[in-house]
Amino acid sequence: MKKRILNTTFVCQNCKREVLPIPNGSYRNHCPFCLFSLHVDGEVPGDRKNSCKGLMEPTGIRYHTKKGFQLIHRCTRCGTYRHNVICEGNCQPDNRELIQELMYLIT
Repeated sequence: MKKRILNTTFVCQNCKREVLPIPNGSYRNHCPFCLFSLHVDGEVPGDRKNSCKGLMEPTGIRYHTKKGFQLIHRCTRCGTYRHNVICEGNCQPDNRELIQELMYLIT
């Protein structure tokens, strides 16, 4: 089993706002305010082993039958795409207005 790094507070590299960890044990991987992420995880969520470190821009929304709605992120440095679950409920909720704008881009 791969070791994960602690789920901690971080400052968004895009909008510079403080992002709190998700209290349910999941790893927060994007900013709830601007929805940007960083290309930091390698094979395991939370491992922070990817060397790219590029900004991950939110480009759309997709629906996964088991995980629900997910943000689609594209790395502005290397072009890699990743999917990240939208945070609702017991957390800093994701920006609903930006999510609604991205809903027009469902893939």
